Formats: sequence, C-alpha cells, structure tokens
Amino acid sequence: MVFSDLLFIYMFLPLCLVLYYIFPNTTYRNGVLIIFSLAFYSFGEPVWVLLLIGSALVDYLNGLFIDKCKKRRSRAAVLGVVMSLVVNLGVLILFKYSGFIMENINALTGLSLPVKHFTLPIGISFYTFQTISYTVDVYCGRARVQRSFLDFLLYVSLFFQLVAGPIVRYTTVASEISRRRFSVFDMSRGIERFVLGLGKKVIIANSLGSIADELLTFETAPVSAAAAWAGILMFSFQIYYDFSGYSDMAIGLGLMFGFHFDENFNYPYISKSASEFWRRWHISLGSFFRDYVYIPMGGNRSHQVLNIAVVWFLTGFWHGASWNYIFWGLFWGFLVAIEKLFLRKVLDKIPSVFGHIYLLAAAVAGWLLFYFEDLGKLKQCFFGMFGRNGIPLSDEITVSLLKGSCFVIIAAAVFSCPIYKLLSEKTEALAAKSALAYTAAKIAENIILLGVLAVSSILLVKQSYNPFLYFRY
Repeated sequence: MVFSDLLFIYMFLPLCLVLYYIFPNTTYRNGVLIIFSLAFYSFGEPVWVLLLIGSALVDYLNGLFIDKCKKRRSRAAVLGVVMSLVVNLGVLILFKYSGFIMENINALTGLSLPVKHFTLPIGISFYTFQTISYTVDVYCGRARVQRSFLDFLLYVSLFFQLVAGPIVRYTTVASEISRRRFSVFDMSRGIERFVLGLGKKVIIANSLGSIADELLTFETAPVSAAAAWAGILMFSFQIYYDFSGYSDMAIGLGLMFGFHFDENFNYPYISKSASEFWRRWHISLGSFFRDYVYIPMGGNRSHQVLNIAVVWFLTGFWHGASWNYIFWGLFWGFLVAIEKLFLRKVLDKIPSVFGHIYLLAAAVAGWLLFYFEDLGKLKQCFFGMFGRNGIPLSDEITVSLLKGSCFVIIAAAVFSCPIYKLLSEKTEALAAKSALAYTAAKIAENIILLGVLAVSSILLVKQSYNPFLYFRY
C-alpha cells in the first residue's frame, strides 16, 4: 500500500484516525498506531514484518545493554554499537548488495560463484539507519534509552515514514512517543501538507514520469537530442516531486497524529552550488552521513577529501546496488570537494545566476547517471543529447508529449521555487491586519486544497502509472 492509493486515502487513514482518537490514553493510541503500521507494512509483503520486528528487537536490546554498561562505566558498551552495526548492515548487505557483490567478484576473478538476488524488503534502507542512529545516540549520550519495547517498535514501524522516509531519528520523536496531544492547528496543517504532497506526487510526478519513461525507455533504436534532453528534464522533475511529495505526506500524517518530523526537502533546485543543493535535498540522509560518518572520520579537520569521497561513495551505494549509483554519488562528491577546495570562493564572487546555471547543469548530469542502471543505455542517451546518434535533433513523439503536458511542466517549474511558501506566509500575515481578508484568503486556500484532492483522486481512478521511486532504494 502507498499513500497515493484510494484505499489508503479514503479507508485506511480515516479508520486509523477514528480509532486513534476514540480514547485520549497515549498507551491505547500507541497500540492503534503499531497495529495499523504493521498492517500497512504487511499489505504487500507480510513475511517482512518479522524482519522489521526482529530489527527493532535487536536494537532495543542493544540500547538496554549499552545503558547498563554505561551505568557501570564499562567499556563493553561499545559492543552494543558493534552488534547494531553488524546485524543491521549485515541484513542490508544480504538483501540489497549480496548479488551485486558476487557478480563483481565473479567478473574480476573469473570464478562462477552462485549469485542470488533477494527480494528487497520495502523500507529496509530507512529503518536500518534509524535503528543504528538510536544505538549510536544512546552510546554517545544524545538519547535516553527506551525501556518499553512496544514504544520502540512504534518508533521503528510508524507507517508515516516507514517505507520511504524521511529518516527520523529517535531524539526527534522521543518525547512525543510517550506524550502527545491533539491540536486543531496541527491537524489542519497536517491535512494541508498531506494534500499538497499528494498533488505533487499524483498530478506532477506521475504525469511527467510517464513522459520520462516513454522517452528514455529504449532498446536499440537511437534517441533524438530532443527526446534525450526532454526525458532527463522530466525525470529531474519527477524524482523531486515524487520524493518531496512523499515526504510532505509523511510529515502531514505525522502532524495529524501529534508527531513533528524535520523537513526533508527545502526547494533544492533554487540552489547555487552542489553543497547547497545537498543541504536542501533529502536532508535526513545527508545529515545522517554527516553526523555518523563524516564528522567521526574527521570532518573538515583532517583528510577532508578522503572523508568526502567515503561519504559520497556510501551515499551513492545506499541508493542501489549498481555502478551507476556509485558513479552518481562520486560525481556529487567530486563537485562538493572542489567547491570546498576553491570553487565556492569563485561562485561567491560571480553573479548568482551563474551559480544557478552551474547547479542545474550538475543536477541534470547527475540524474542522467542516476536513471540508467544499464551503462550502455546511459552512453546512448548521453550521445543522443548532443546529436551524436545520426538522427534528426527532434521528433514528433517528443514534441507531442511536451505539448500535451505543457501546463504540468510549467507548474513543475513554478512550484520548484518557494512560491506557495511565500503565499502562505503572506496569508498568515493578513491575520494581524484584517480578519476579513485573512478569512477570505483561507477560504480560497481551502478551495484550492479541495481542488487538488479532487483532481488527484480522479487521476488515481484513471491512471495505471503510479510508482514510488524511493521504494526501491
């Protein structure tokens, strides 16, 4: 089940909210959330619920062990962290990377070792990082140990962010696990955020994603320059609106139930450098690698370039067991490194428009690497972008697809900038000036939200194309 599913929107979520708010007792409410979260996760793959519960149990026990050792001032506490890393990374490597590793060992050595590709449990890349961050934070004294397994299971299994993030740290929600209260303001903001995220996903990401797939899914036929450029640009919009829309829905759902998650996207395409882009894109993943890998390795203090290379290798590899993701990560790592060494000083001195152009060009190049797991198709598309495939630069199919979606494309470009955020801020500012104007603005805003919900629902009835890109990462 996914958030952009009519079953979820009109049955699962309303039923969960009703049962959740019947009684004010937090223990009861936590039980409702655990049951619905496990049901949500098991909707597609029931067997992996056991893996999720097992992962939660391992780090719950690791947390208790670390806390007990620290009270006795025993150095054995580090064993809890080691156990967490071994178990969580071991499970992640087994399911996500073992086939890729064995294939490359065979290719390098000429051996014929058996290669097994496992079905990837949904959300494993997210919840393993969450449980690792918990045990490390308990060890470092940044988090208090959780003594209730059910409360810890709630943290790990919350369906709002379980399957595609954001990566929520235990310290972010620790107090709200045991103490939450209903807020009309939070409920209103949560519904607004969910509907906007749904619109980003269904109206924009799905529409442009179907174009990208049609233009970039080719076998042997050469691709025109127009098709290559249009396809990658559409994918650039798709992945942003798909993932940021999902994050918006997750944050909105959290607010409906009294949880406050950190932002995961902050208009990354308005950035003027690669470093700024990654402070705005998938913020929870970037901050995880910064706090748990980059800084412990020495950060900016020592071996900075090596530290950057390691972090960005891991960032690319986290996204998938394929060389294109590794190249994608190292590509961004190279840009971040040269910015820290000298390029940032240059970008600060020149007009900001050149920084924007540089970043957008880098983003498009990066998404080209990201899209194609088949390096042969990557090469074909790259040559096609510069007219090296020996065919006309444009074609009728591409022109027709772009004309048919011109309004969605314009909307994607406009709302990748903080337009809606500025309008919302101006609306809130009206409250202090004119109650009548503020009421009228809020009514207009609610009508727009109802329109977005209605259009999204209609499209979900009609569309068969409804992927969630980050499910496979």
